Amino acid sequence: MKITAIETTPVFVPRLPAFGAVPRTALGPSAVSEHGIVQVHTDEGLTGLGELSSVFARRGPLLCRDVDERLAPALIGRDPLELTRALRAMETRLPDGQLAIAGVEMALWDLAGKALGVPVYTLLGGRVRDRIPLSYSVPHGEPVEMAQYALERAREGFRTVKVKTGQGMETDVEAVRQVREAVGATHRVRVDANMAMRSAKEAIRFVERIMDHDPEMLEQPMPAHDLKAMAEVRASVSIPVMADESIGHPRDAMEVIRREAADVLNVYVTESGGIQNAARIFTLAEQAGLGCMIGSMPELGIGTAAQIHLGLAMPNLDFDSDTCGSLYQSEDLLATPLRFESGFAFAPEGPGLGVELDADAFARAARRSPPP
Repeated sequence: MKITAIETTPVFVPRLPAFGAVPRTALGPSAVSEHGIVQVHTDEGLTGLGELSSVFARRGPLLCRDVDERLAPALIGRDPLELTRALRAMETRLPDGQLAIAGVEMALWDLAGKALGVPVYTLLGGRVRDRIPLSYSVPHGEPVEMAQYALERAREGFRTVKVKTGQGMETDVEAVRQVREAVGATHRVRVDANMAMRSAKEAIRFVERIMDHDPEMLEQPMPAHDLKAMAEVRASVSIPVMADESIGHPRDAMEVIRREAADVLNVYVTESGGIQNAARIFTLAEQAGLGCMIGSMPELGIGTAAQIHLGLAMPNLDFDSDTCGSLYQSEDLLATPLRFESGFAFAPEGPGLGVELDADAFARAARRSPPP
């Protein structure tokens, strides 16, 4: 089997509103997911599906161009089952291009599963669990709105809610207090700063002020590059510190581990450069004695399916994960929606990723204009 063509399509999907408005975090407002769909075609008639997902500056159209101009020429004519060789070829052609590489690599896993007649989680070593427990993020708003939003997610079955901070110390503390009061003691309240803390001292003081509300952990308090400050926070607080934006490629995870900058690693299929690199980060964390969860951009249906397959096969997925990105979107572009029940994600049935595009939804998303 040989790769004959790689097709990319930018897509624009509105996010579901929060509190009647565009959802916001410390990273800014997110009205529309600007993603891309990758289709890898072969001479045997099989097509693999992948997704280009990002919340950073390089989004769907630019990532599609990276694939078209830099990655596709390196793969045409190759055997898609030689996935490791393909990954190395892409990394050679586009160093630090993990976001673009991930979408193509995802499609190669889908192709391999379809060719062999097995799900991707089987290719990863088989399931160690049948479902993934989920967390759900609470975006910026008035604390009372955030508490109501968290309560609604708790009633839907999510056992972990993630409070997005970055609205100022007093508002953030009050939001954590009200969310805890709303969901009660039986649910976990995770706090995600999205790099919004100005200093390690501020992050430590914030943790001291929310400790009475039993936070599960603090996620990425400092800028991604500031591992010294991350390590200082970790050494000074009594709850786990999670690294998120600090981790992309496995080499970034290795540096976080070496600098003792986190207790927990948030692993992304997209930011790491694909499923294989994400699995490598899980292995690094396991050897270092650190826990892991899976993070979300959030992805549409194809990308979320890839996360779920990864999570089902990783033995050290120790914390509730964000593998429900498609729930934040107005549509997932899939012919059959992914299965989410009572706060858990389940793998779709079928070989490969187990998903197919809904032709009409895909066409609508491709026709939409990019946001201004």
